[in-house]
Order: sequence, then C-alpha cells, then structure tokens
Amino acid sequence: MTKISHLRPRLRQAAGPAGLGLALLLAACGGSDDGAAGGGGATAQPRMSLAITARTDMPGSFGAVGAYEQLTGTLSGEVDPRDRHNAIIQDLALAPVNARGMVEYKADFVMLKPKDMGKAGGILRYDAPNRGNILTMPNLATAPSDAVYFEQGYVWLFSAWQGDVPKSSPQRLTLDVPVARNADGSSITGPYVAELIAATASPSLTLPGGTFNGSMIPYAPASLDNTGAGYRLTSRVNETDPRVTIPASDWKFAACDAANAFPGTPSGTSVCLRGGFQPNRLYEISYVAQDPKVMGVGLAALRDTIDFFRNAKADAAGTPNPVAGAIRNTIGQGTSQSGNALKTFLHLGFNETLAGGKVFDGMFTHVAARQTNINTRFAVPGGGGGLRTDHSAFGQTAPRGLAADYQDAVSGRSGGVMARCTTTNTCPRYFLGLSGTEFWQLQGSPVLHDALGTRDLVQPDNARVYYYTGTQHSGGTGGLEAGIAYRPAAAVYPVGNMVDFADTFRALMLALADWTVQGVAPPASQVPRIADGTLVRPAALRFPAIKGVQFPGGSGVSVPDFAYLARFNNFPLLDFGPQYRPQDESGIATQLPPANLDRDYAILVPQVDTATGLPRAGIRNVDVQAPLGTSLEFNYVSTPGIVDLVNLSGGYLPFHRTEAARIAAGDTRPSLESLYRNQAGYVAAVTSAANGLVAQRLLLQRDADRRIQRAQATPVLP
Repeated sequence: MTKISHLRPRLRQAAGPAGLGLALLLAACGGSDDGAAGGGGATAQPRMSLAITARTDMPGSFGAVGAYEQLTGTLSGEVDPRDRHNAIIQDLALAPVNARGMVEYKADFVMLKPKDMGKAGGILRYDAPNRGNILTMPNLATAPSDAVYFEQGYVWLFSAWQGDVPKSSPQRLTLDVPVARNADGSSITGPYVAELIAATASPSLTLPGGTFNGSMIPYAPASLDNTGAGYRLTSRVNETDPRVTIPASDWKFAACDAANAFPGTPSGTSVCLRGGFQPNRLYEISYVAQDPKVMGVGLAALRDTIDFFRNAKADAAGTPNPVAGAIRNTIGQGTSQSGNALKTFLHLGFNETLAGGKVFDGMFTHVAARQTNINTRFAVPGGGGGLRTDHSAFGQTAPRGLAADYQDAVSGRSGGVMARCTTTNTCPRYFLGLSGTEFWQLQGSPVLHDALGTRDLVQPDNARVYYYTGTQHSGGTGGLEAGIAYRPAAAVYPVGNMVDFADTFRALMLALADWTVQGVAPPASQVPRIADGTLVRPAALRFPAIKGVQFPGGSGVSVPDFAYLARFNNFPLLDFGPQYRPQDESGIATQLPPANLDRDYAILVPQVDTATGLPRAGIRNVDVQAPLGTSLEFNYVSTPGIVDLVNLSGGYLPFHRTEAARIAAGDTRPSLESLYRNQAGYVAAVTSAANGLVAQRLLLQRDADRRIQRAQATPVLP
C-alpha cells in the first residue's frame, strides 16, 4: 500500500480514555476541542481510493498547452471521527465506521486536464457543483473566451460535496455519505419542516418539496401515520399570513392522481391532499423524520479531495494521481448555492488540511450572499431563501460579515466568516461577487455594513467584494434584447435583464489567480457605500418617471407604467432552538418553523441614477455604461393577492428610440437618440466603455473585442 503522508492527522496524546471520550463527545455534539489535533492515542491514517471510469479527448488544441482530456471517476475516502479537524461535523460520532474506525464516503468527480501534464500551468481550479449540477462546465461554442483557462494550462475539477443529490442523470455529481444511527443501531428521529409548492393544481406533491430543494432525496417520515405529535400540514397565501392547519384526515403520506384518488397509495416520498394542492398557495409540512445523513462529511470530503489531487502521488492501492506533482496553487469557485457552500467550508474551518496547510489558496464565491445548511441534523443544503418561499429556511443565521472580529449588534454575537482561518493562518485570497438580486432577494447587504445599517464595514486585507451593477442573479443578455420576455400573467415588468456579468467574472477569476500565484494585487473592491449615498434603505431609492414603455420585441405591447414599490426580502433574527448553534449554522434544530425574535438586520440596496434608473456604484459593465434601457435588479409577481418578488429575476424597461417618442410617452429617461445620436455613436460608447474596463482589469481584451463587434452588428439607431 502506498502511504499518503499528507493525509496523516496530526495527533495529540490525550489523557487516556478520558481524552478519547472528550473528543468523541465533542464530535457527537458538533463541538470543537480548540487545542486538540486528534483524539486519545494513535489513529489510523485516512485512505483514499481513486477510480477513473472514463477518459475522453476534448476537441481542439490550446496554444502551447495543446490538447485536453476529460476524466470521469470517483474518489473514495475516510473521515476520522477522532481527529480535531473533523470535530465540528454534526453526528460524525454516530456514523458507522469501518474496521479501522473510519467513516467512509464516495464522491463523483469530473476533471479537465492537459493530456501532457508537463505543459500544465500549475493551477487547479475547483468549481463546486450546484445541487449536483456542473454550472460552469466550459462550452467554447457559446463562451469561446473560456479558452483562456485552457491556454494557461489550468486543471479544472468538479467534485461532489452534497450528500442528498439523486443520481438522476450521468451528468449529476453525487456524494455517498453515511446515515447517523443511535448507539444501539436504531434510527435517529427528529423534527423536520418543508414547503410544498404546486406549479399547477395537483392531487399530490413529492417530498422534499420547495422551490429550491425539490429535486433532492427526501428524509423519510418515521411513520406514515400523520395523526401523531409533530405531524402537521398548513396552508397560507403569503409568508406573513397565519398558517391554517389542514385536518390530518384530509392529507396522507401517499401518492395519488386522477385515477387513484385520495387517500391514494401509501408512500413515504409523497403527500396526497383531499381536493388537491392549489397553485399560488404555500403549503408547509411538519413531520418526524428519520435517518439523518451526516451531511457535513461532504465538507471533509471536499477538503481531502483537493488535498489529494494537489499533494498525493497515488492512492492507497498505488493508483497514480493523474495530476501528481503538477499542482502548485488551488482556487475554489462556487456559484449561488455552491458559493454559499464554499463560504460555509471556509467559515467552519475546513480550509485547513489535515497536515495544517491551506486547501484553497484562492476562493471566489460568486452571487453567493448566504451560507449553506450542510452541518445540521436533517440538513438541507439545497435550500434557498426568498421573500415568500423558504423565507425562514436554514442558511440565515451564520455571520454575513467576513472579518474575524466582526460584531453583530442584532444577535450580540461576534466573529465573522474568516474567524477560524485567521486563527490557523489558512485564509485564502478571497473574492465575493454580488448581483443586484443578492441585495433585493437574498439579504446580501449585511456583508457591506454593520447589522444596523449605520456604517460601512472595513473588509479584511485578503478579501475583495465586487458588485455587478444592474444585474440579476443569473446574469443577462449583454446588450441584446433576446431572452427578455413579457409575461403579464407572471410578472409586472418584462422578465430578464440586459446587463451581463459573465465576462466580468472571467476577468476577475484571472485577477484572483494573479493575486494568488504572483501576488499581483487585484482591482479594489467595487461596492455601494453608505458613506457616499450609493447604498440606501429601499424606500430611499429615487427612480426616474417611466411611462408608456413598449415591450422590447417589436410587438408594440406597452408594459405598465413603472411604479416602484419598496418590496424586498427582510432578514429577521431566527431561533431554531437550544441545540442549534446559529453562529456556525450547525447543530440540531428543535424549533421548526423557527421563532422570529422580532429583531431584523438592516437591508440596504444600491441607489440608482435618477436619469437612467441604473445603479450608480459597482462594476459598471459595458451594458451599464452604454445602456439600451433600464435593467431592474428586481421584478414583482403580478398574481393578485401574492406579495412577492419574481424569484431571482430582474426586469427590463427599454429606452425609447427617438426623442419624439420619449416626449410623447412622458418618459423622463434619455432616448437612444439623445444618448448616442446614431449607430456610430452607440458603437463609440461601447468601444470607450470596453477599453476602459480592460484598463481596469475588469474585462479581457478578447471580451472587449467581442462586445465591440456585437455592437457593430446590432443596429439600434440609423
């Protein structure tokens, strides 16, 4: 067997059996033995087992690096419940162990690497899957600029970290983690709550339910008898409405349809309702769940996976590491939910390897305002958060502030995301990217200001925060109206956004690499601030008067006159019960739904320009500096009686083309004619904006050229 010395835990001799008992007790309750490196006595060294199941040549050749190949496989590993690095993992001491006393896991991975590793550039870029999906798999046909990573010899890794992802397709990356059991082998049970949302009228809905978590593997009810204590189904229209209990006789754990009417066929994965579930209502189910997965093992699995590919020559059986000796630096990236997961990974101390080094030298959490609920009993890592749905979901109690000495005046707690890594000297060079959605829908502004919203925060020296001006969560179309849809039955304003951040993200990724590898300082943080009036309370926004705006698509349909409402997702202080550790988003939630303690964090939003309606601060991409309309960072649900924002989406209100049309419509915003005069003027504005962004290292030259070429090919004026 080939030894993997870099995975050997650092051990401290504890005082005999008492020391071991303390370590196991701390692991069981998710605690931390601050001084200990391990439990009592010597422990076995964790083993890794690598299996490459497919090797495929990638099309194309990339400069001096040449050809690439894709490897698909699994990495199986072990987590030592006696090691202090793992002590915070909830229920780890209740997980089954192998003959060596280790907890096992198995993770899917995909790797893109140069075929000739002698030409690799030394950087391993890890991109965390989002609910098992690879969001950032490069597609050079649609994003040719991503070739820059291959031209620089990156090794690109996608590896599973979430333990409740179903293997619903070969492209979905899954992680096998153990189920916690009582000491006598019996099932652990506990309270669990989920939302059930019907897109259309339906006799039954499947668990686990919810807008964000609905496709994950559910926790089974301890009993299909819904008449016992802890079982409840409620209905309401809006988040703030009282919950109306549905009698137990009117719903069952069962599957039903038109041919198999209520009470249906008993099932632990579906809920059948007499009369059916109705759309535009919130249903919340509470039940006693069983068999919680030790989901926090995914954090340790990610830590040891990166460490293995970076440092190991081979696995325990001698199977060679395909990138052995070629990795000098590692950069982790996560988008949205997976960015939240990387922030949690950092916050809970997993950026320290078992040998005491850094896992990631650099980290970019992109459109990631929150943290992820991965380290609780009955964890829900796929959850989200919105104004109406998942409003009180897990992921909202851990600190938003980054600095180790962050002070939270609302909760009275101290310590930010980087508290642990500061203590161990394992903090990465860190980027946080925010779209406008993070301010309006995902409670993102407290990373920029104190909890009460009175002053700007000073960010740590190793961190930069970038706000992508005028954007929605998924980005936009980049100055093109394609993809903007007016759906008056669903949203008040056309759904979509014209401001794209994909090319900004690409430039920043390379800036992070330069900072991480060469020490070249990146662009300064670009965010709205209280001090200069660009970060304000939502009610303080001052939009221009916008009337008679026509839908962008040639249909001639006029959208409603713009009427701004101060509608945003508030951020209450929540209490999940005494066994829950809110600072670490860990422990056991016993109070579900959580209690609202009636103390809210301040939520602020970017102030807009009174002429264009576009935000004033942040990284003002080409689409903001040379706009064709007002890209809104929010939109409103149009269904009568529903108080909500359109989920994660913005809106778009085009400028009138001519001054005559603008004046006739009563629109105070500029017309395209007044902004650019003619097509040549528009191209000149795009060119100036693109070149300026290149000079600031916020746009690659190849993306600037693409933007200019597209402006030349897209007539907006005669």
